Amino acid sequence: MVASHPHDLFGREKETGCLHEKIGALRNGGGAVLLRGEPGIGKTALLEWAASHASENGVRVLGAVGVESEALLPFAGLHQLVYPVRSFVAQLPAARRDVLEGALGVRGSTVPNDPFPVALSALDLLARAAAHSPLLLVIDDVHRLDRASAEVFALLARRLESEPVLLLAALRDGCPSPLDATGIPELAVGPLSAEASAALVDVRAPELPSSTRAVLLREAAGHPLALTELAATAAGPGPAGPAAGPWTPMSLRLQDAFTGRLHPLPCSTRRLLLVAACDDRSSLPEILRAASLQGPERVVASDLAPAIAAGLLEAGDGTVRFRHPLMPSAIRQSTPADRRRAVHAALARCVPAGSDRQTWHEAAATTRPDEHLAVRLDEAAHRARRRGDADASVKALEQAARLSGDTARGGERLLRAAAQAADAGRHHLVARLLEAAEPWATAPGQRARLQWIKGSPEDGMRDVSEGAAALTRLARTALAEGQGDLAVSILASAAQRCFWSEPGPAARHGIVALADELPLSDTDPSLLSIIAHAQPIDCGPRVVSGLRRAAAQAAADPRAERLLGGAALMVGEFALARTLSRTSAPGLRAEGRLGLAARAWGVQAWSGAQSAQLTSTVPVAEEATRLARDTGQTYLHALGLATEARVAALRGRPERALELAGEAERIALPVAARPVLATVQLARGLAAMGAGRFHEAYGHLRRMHDPGDPAHQTALRCYALIELTDAAVHCGERDSARSVVDEMARAACRTSSPGMRRGLAYARAALANDTDAEGLFRAALDDAPRTWAFDRARLQLAYGQWLRRQRRAMDSREQLRAAEDAFDALGTVPWANRARQELLASGEFSRRREPAARDRLTRQESQVARMAAEGLTNREIAERLYLSPRTVSTHLHRVFPKLGISSRAALASVFPERRTEYHDASR
Repeated sequence: MVASHPHDLFGREKETGCLHEKIGALRNGGGAVLLRGEPGIGKTALLEWAASHASENGVRVLGAVGVESEALLPFAGLHQLVYPVRSFVAQLPAARRDVLEGALGVRGSTVPNDPFPVALSALDLLARAAAHSPLLLVIDDVHRLDRASAEVFALLARRLESEPVLLLAALRDGCPSPLDATGIPELAVGPLSAEASAALVDVRAPELPSSTRAVLLREAAGHPLALTELAATAAGPGPAGPAAGPWTPMSLRLQDAFTGRLHPLPCSTRRLLLVAACDDRSSLPEILRAASLQGPERVVASDLAPAIAAGLLEAGDGTVRFRHPLMPSAIRQSTPADRRRAVHAALARCVPAGSDRQTWHEAAATTRPDEHLAVRLDEAAHRARRRGDADASVKALEQAARLSGDTARGGERLLRAAAQAADAGRHHLVARLLEAAEPWATAPGQRARLQWIKGSPEDGMRDVSEGAAALTRLARTALAEGQGDLAVSILASAAQRCFWSEPGPAARHGIVALADELPLSDTDPSLLSIIAHAQPIDCGPRVVSGLRRAAAQAAADPRAERLLGGAALMVGEFALARTLSRTSAPGLRAEGRLGLAARAWGVQAWSGAQSAQLTSTVPVAEEATRLARDTGQTYLHALGLATEARVAALRGRPERALELAGEAERIALPVAARPVLATVQLARGLAAMGAGRFHEAYGHLRRMHDPGDPAHQTALRCYALIELTDAAVHCGERDSARSVVDEMARAACRTSSPGMRRGLAYARAALANDTDAEGLFRAALDDAPRTWAFDRARLQLAYGQWLRRQRRAMDSREQLRAAEDAFDALGTVPWANRARQELLASGEFSRRREPAARDRLTRQESQVARMAAEGLTNREIAERLYLSPRTVSTHLHRVFPKLGISSRAALASVFPERRTEYHDASR
């Protein structure tokens, strides 16, 4: 990081004040701040000021700078950051030590391909170092970091609030980075004020004529680098100041400033600068050798002196570095393409023979097809893939395709690049790669792969051109060519379309018909998942029958358990869905399959909300939402928000429920993501019911049963009959509700869904005439096991209300007291209040329940406390929640006083339902 000058902070009082406050509060807890602004705006100067200020106040500073030449080296930025505290690595648990040492290349072991365990290990390391002295992490040029390090830093940024560690990162406007989606506070670094701009110009170029000074200030528009560089240009030899012509974009103005200063330099110096701009390393000997191959005379290190004097670059310890990252870009863009290719050819002769670097430079120097070189790039891509560098692998495959000797091989390489980009979540690359591959992918199998990859991001929600029926045809093509695994994967994608959208009965039937042709057993998790998502009603009996046997066979196989958990949700086996998803998530996390872990947590959260297991569901829902966002699953993230909204409504927090529902709807509505929109309407209906607005609630819930409404989701609507009926009874919409119940009853004849059966039993009793109602209520209660506590309590509330309307107040109290107790235990505040009001109306006094002590815990405190109640150690909890053990300890120290306890052993009495849930799910 280049040292800043005092005048570099002219006009930055607001920004330095903010950073001063953050650093001053560091000993009480840390966090992260993202400095964002355009190139040259002053982000680096602010970071340097913060580092200096922190050091003066006893804070240890660790730094990293994104370097373009290291962007293809996984975890290079992380290595920069943690190398000064590497002595603490020995204190880490063995598993975390191995992960971190693998990432840093300490033992030459395989580089991890998943940033999450690396981030967790780095967090543990930093927490141990911070125990000796608070830490300030300063990361400049985030957009130039290797992807693996950027993802680690993004994960760290959200987990530092309980540590005396502050992360400051600078990101250039318009450059995507994993830190974009972290939600951490941002400090926008904008142009300087007119007064500060004038002061800076006066320091840099005090002798400027007033007319030139005025033009410069107008053109620079408060941009510090433009003010500095244009002032230097105006004050030096050449044109007397910036042109007073038309305004040009900032990047072009700065490039003009940089390249304009090249012209007075000697030819040998300009040659060196061009080679340095094209090289992927900063080695001075290498640059000198390559530059010497570019002209008649040999160049030496002293030829750099004019460029150093001009402030274009710095040199030292056998390396050279441009003073600003725009400089090499400006030099390359101002150089003709054939000249750049000649430089790359020279560099290829100077780097180690047979190395991937030589391959890269030879490729950059080549315009004609070269299959031999394409094969070498293919091999380089394989090595990059093995070391976990997906970006380098995709780039190598794309270059290999360009140089391929024939279109078939080129198309194959582009398809592989697109598939790897999709796997890595680089969705912005997938469309471009597939567009390039489309003219070359002519074989049926290639066409099938192309169309499948095209729809793979977000299960095809971003591109509806390939629907479920089209994917089914592709799967059939793959199966006919003997590619069974590919056929299963494509058909699973088609079935997922049936969850997120509505392809129609024919498409659903086609998926199931082809699934039956696959060489899979009746209890295969993939088969059960496919048919459950494609036809949850008609295939319900098959799925329910196969689930129990399949679950026993899938024990200790997290991927199989996840598939079965999703299938169980679709057919209304919520207890089994919750159990399977809960047990699969840790295994998926351990395997690094965090995208799938997010899906497992999402199923667990939705199932937990269905049964109102709020204490355990609240943290699971929030974790599912966070992890879906972390793994780039936009619509799964929206579904998590909608589930959180539903939980908030059940807890009696309508404002929060509506806020979350609105956020989820904004994400889902443009693509009509049906499960999200259905859950949004369910959450809004529950919130309105909790506030006593039953007519409004009925309007929200009725939308779930309108086939023309985007909130209509074939499976999920089946499990909101109790809510719909409850609202209808209280707002006079009984006849309208009966039409829905009659339709559901016909569907129930084709399935054995427990969830649908419970809802229909409630609806028939609550909508019945007075002659039949009591018998139906009693039959429904006999069929409702106590493990379905919420459904049973709602039945008791409705039965008690009916009894009181029949002037049987004494009889109603037994049902209403049982309902009140159950609602209080579950924490469903609005329903508990309704039961109390009914009891008062029946003539019995009911004392309002005081909020449970555990309701005062924050989300993360609740997570930590629940896991501690299960008997997990601090380190095990930290592993599961991606926290440091120190953070877990801090949370527990805050939890005990809130709960009025003094030991971990007492937590079991506060969270007894954990053991109950396992028991219930086994029934």
